Amino acid sequence: MDALIQQKIIDFLEVGGPVVWILMVFSVVALTIVLLKLWQFSSLRAESLTTADLALVQWRHDNGEDALEKLDEKRPIDALVGYTMRAILTAESNAEVIREEVERRAMNQLSQLRAYLRPLEIIATLSPLLGLLGTVLGMITAFQQMEGAGNQVDPSVLSGGIWQALLTTAVGLAVAIPVVTLQSGLERKVERIAHNMNDAVTQVFTAKARLPAEQTQRSTQNHVQAKGNDKDNALHAA
Repeated sequence: MDALIQQKIIDFLEVGGPVVWILMVFSVVALTIVLLKLWQFSSLRAESLTTADLALVQWRHDNGEDALEKLDEKRPIDALVGYTMRAILTAESNAEVIREEVERRAMNQLSQLRAYLRPLEIIATLSPLLGLLGTVLGMITAFQQMEGAGNQVDPSVLSGGIWQALLTTAVGLAVAIPVVTLQSGLERKVERIAHNMNDAVTQVFTAKARLPAEQTQRSTQNHVQAKGNDKDNALHAA
């Protein structure tokens, strides 16, 4: 049974010609890239916000050390959040410099996550074009055979040449359609990661910016309350 299937695959490749061989190589390369990217996203847990959200809760309560302990900085989002928190706590630079450095690090991480997505796009673009090229070459061969046959044209020769030619288009589309779908899905995943990075880092800055204002407001309320209590005590003494 296995030998029969293997022989059918060989016959299929021989009928399709070199274009089908190239498309088969494209499909293997595309599958390898997709599996590699899925493993990368899964191992890094790049979209996860679980630990970052826990750290942000502690950060809003002005617990910087506790916030840093919640982070798993093997994850891209946590690494950016951790760097931002440490830079703010140590006050090594002003906010603009910290933002620029965070943006630089984010671009580097996103570039790594986008690695090999461009080859997928190229494969998705070239596959149907190669299939069309194979069809055109097959049709040329079929009409050459008809011309060589002269008046004794066998319709089976023409029909056989046509289906062999159309086979390459079918293979090209069969390779391109799933590759386009997977490439779009991976691109969308990177976009979500970029959005989550921006959102988490922005929360670090805004939470720290609100903190002094909140503390000032509480101090003002306590001061007003204390003055009111002093006034009441003075009235009772009188």
